[in-house]
Amino acid sequence: MNENTLTEAPSSDIFSSTFLLGNVGAPFILGMAVGYFAKKMLKLALFVGGGLVVMLFAAEYYGVITVNGLALEQAADYATGAAKASGNYLIDRLSLFASRGLGGIAGFYVGFKLG
Repeated sequence: MNENTLTEAPSSDIFSSTFLLGNVGAPFILGMAVGYFAKKMLKLALFVGGGLVVMLFAAEYYGVITVNGLALEQAADYATGAAKASGNYLIDRLSLFASRGLGGIAGFYVGFKLG
């Protein structure tokens, strides 16, 4: 039987479906999924955080609490630093994906753009 299967492609053929799926396709798809998820979670965190800040301002307006502007700004700076560190970790982890990191990183940026 002379069937063309994915496992019969020579390793020197860079246009074979085996090479493209293993080295470009799978890391790209994984990176795209991670990027899409990361952006959706960032949007959700910003939505929840914004709602909490609005509730704090409303409570301050009605005299229930007093909001310290400096502490609120420091909390926002801390959250921004945590988000940057998380994004950097994801990019670094995808770049180590079996030495085929370029496809993973490109997929991350595409997924982040789509999210």
